[in-house]
Amino acid sequence: MEAPGFPYTVYLAAFAAGVVTTYAALPFWQRWCLRIGLVDHPGHRKIHSAPVPLAGGMAVLSGLLLPLIGATLVLLLWPGAESAATALAQGMSQRATQIAAIAAGALGITLLGVLDDRHTMTARRKFAGQFAVAALLAAADLRVTLFMPGVAFSYAITVLWVLTLINAFNFMDNMNGLCAGLGAIGAFLFGIFAAAAGQYLVAPLAFLMCGALLGFLPHNFPDARAFLGDSGSHLVGYMLAVMAILPHFHRPDQTAPLAVLTPLLVLAVPLLDLAWVVILRLRMGKPFYVGDLNHLSHRLVRWGLTKRDAVLVVWLVAALIGSLALI
Repeated sequence: MEAPGFPYTVYLAAFAAGVVTTYAALPFWQRWCLRIGLVDHPGHRKIHSAPVPLAGGMAVLSGLLLPLIGATLVLLLWPGAESAATALAQGMSQRATQIAAIAAGALGITLLGVLDDRHTMTARRKFAGQFAVAALLAAADLRVTLFMPGVAFSYAITVLWVLTLINAFNFMDNMNGLCAGLGAIGAFLFGIFAAAAGQYLVAPLAFLMCGALLGFLPHNFPDARAFLGDSGSHLVGYMLAVMAILPHFHRPDQTAPLAVLTPLLVLAVPLLDLAWVVILRLRMGKPFYVGDLNHLSHRLVRWGLTKRDAVLVVWLVAALIGSLALI
C-alpha cells in the first residue's frame, strides 16, 4: 500500500473531481426529486416553509462513483508509463474485490436512504438494511482486525462500527450543512493521515469523498436548496466508517502506539453526540431512534447562537479534536 514519493497531484485531482462532479450533478437530482415528489415538507422541528428536494445523497454518490469509475477505466485502458499510474493500477487490481464492495455498499446504503426518505421505513427494516451493507463490507475482508482475537469477533466489531457511524451521522443531519461539513472534515483528515503514511489507495478515496461533500455544501449551507436526506446522511456515515477501517493506523515498528485512537479523535463529535442523545432518550423512557432537540447543535442555539453559528462552532470543534491525532 505504500509508495514513497507518490505525486500529490493525484490527491488534488481526486478532490477536484469530487467537487466538480457533485456540484454539476446536483441540479439534475434536484429536478428528479421534485418530479417524483422526493422532498422534505415543512413541519414539526423544521424551519423551511417550502418543500426542499432530498437530492444530496444521489449527488454525493455521483461525485463518488463517477470519478471512481472514470479513473478505473483510464487505468485499465491506458495505464501510462508513469510510476504513479502503474502503482494505482496494480493496487486497484489487487484490491478489486474490496473496491467493488465499497462501491456496492455505497450504492446500497444510498438506495436504502432513498427508500426511507420516500416511504418512511420502520426502524427494524432500516436497521436490517444497514446491517446487510455492514456485513457486505466485513465479508469483503474490510474489517477491524487490530487486537481482535478471532474472525467472528472481528466481523461483529466491524458491523457494530459501521452501524454506529451510519446512525451517528444520520443523527447529526439536524441543521443545514452540519452533517456534510462534519463528513468533509473527517474525510479530509483521514486523507491527510493516509497520504502521510503513503497509503496511496486510501488517500485519493478520502479526498474524493471530501470533495464530493464540499461540492454539495454550497447548495445546503447556510441556506438550503437541497437536503442530504437519509440517503445522504447514511452515505456519509458509511463512507467515514470505511475511511476509518481502510488505513493502517498502527504498526509494530512505530513509536506512536496511540495512533490507533486516530479514528476516534477524527469522529469524536458525531460519536459523542450519538452517545449523549441515546443515553438521554433512554433515561427519559423514549425510543433512542426518535428525533428530538437535544443534540449539541440544538443546545448551542438555545445558548444564544444562530443556527449558522452553531454549525460553524461544531465544525470547528470537530476539526480541532480531529487534528489532535496529528500529534
